[in-house]
Amino acid sequence: MTLKRLTGFPAADGFSMPGEFEPHYGCIMIWPKRPGSWNYGAIKAREAFAAVARAIAESEPVYMLAASDVADQARAMLAGPEEDKTGNGRICVVEIDSDDAWARDVAPTFVRSETGEIRGIDWAFNAWGGTVDGLYAHWEADDLVAGRFCEWLGCGCYDAHPFVLEGGAIHSDGQGTLLVTEACLLSAGRNPSLTKEQIEERLKSWLGAQKVIWLPRGIYNDETNEHVDNICAFIRPGEAVLAWTEDMDDPQYALSAACFEVLSREKDARGRNLLIHKLPIPKKPVCVREEDVKGYEFEPGEDIREAGERLAASYVNFYISNGGVIVPQFGDVNDTAAVALLGSLFPERIICPIPARDILLGGGNIHCITQQIPASRPHTAQTRKETCSSCET
Repeated sequence: MTLKRLTGFPAADGFSMPGEFEPHYGCIMIWPKRPGSWNYGAIKAREAFAAVARAIAESEPVYMLAASDVADQARAMLAGPEEDKTGNGRICVVEIDSDDAWARDVAPTFVRSETGEIRGIDWAFNAWGGTVDGLYAHWEADDLVAGRFCEWLGCGCYDAHPFVLEGGAIHSDGQGTLLVTEACLLSAGRNPSLTKEQIEERLKSWLGAQKVIWLPRGIYNDETNEHVDNICAFIRPGEAVLAWTEDMDDPQYALSAACFEVLSREKDARGRNLLIHKLPIPKKPVCVREEDVKGYEFEPGEDIREAGERLAASYVNFYISNGGVIVPQFGDVNDTAAVALLGSLFPERIICPIPARDILLGGGNIHCITQQIPASRPHTAQTRKETCSSCET
């Protein structure tokens, strides 16, 4: 199959980015293997990825991209069919190479027309900062993932190069409003030749947005230059969750407070005031341990882990599937509080908590390793199940 490269801008063609809470065709993930991200041969990371994939597959297909040398191992661990593109609740392993496993950032961002046609966007990817502050020196395979997956899926793909963006840097309400952070989008390693206004206009042209809400910061010590998907997320139009702490001595307090101030005064694209729910961060910082560091194998030019380093742990980094909300857990006292709050906010979905420290050790979390493919408008989400058999509590 040949990739259908599209010219022009999605907005001009009548396409826009849906909300994650809208029905999905499926979800993209990437099987982990990079030794500088996933310690001790990615054994624990793969167990965590498999748990996430199984939870998502309860209500929508999962497309697990894997390099050829680990594809059979992925199939064995996931125990899913290999060639299914339509079945509900299935896992399909697709052989596509990548440099790492951050599907949110290297897989396509999808847009949809009013008639329900789905198209992908292939952003330029430079490992979260290129030669300025990128996290590894070679990202050529990562930059090809979006186009290769669109080719496999058989959908058209807009080429947004050389504009640098990652999927974790944007969050849509599906009705014309985008959330982003200044810390990320205005960082020197992304698009330094563009002004804030020019970046905003490009976001509107590519994603069909009418309003961009710029939050000042993200989660403390987030090595992506503070992606928005770790600090704030729409749960439905006009309503969002914000990572929060009441501890004024925590460096996250000032960052979250600054974001809350912006959200409190902004309106969305339809003129609504936003309802903001404060979702606690872990009470105790999640840090890299000495035994964690011993398991990595770093290559030249790659950002390295250090014992005692604080990781960017946030419950906001959840994934909304058709039937559930897949929520990271850190073995913290606030795990239960986060699950309870999200349960009250998503009464139509099963809340599925997954132990996720082994994902966080790679630098991100559940939302970072997933990327939704929207369904066409006539499709509806699977009805809520009474149990989620893939959940680990």
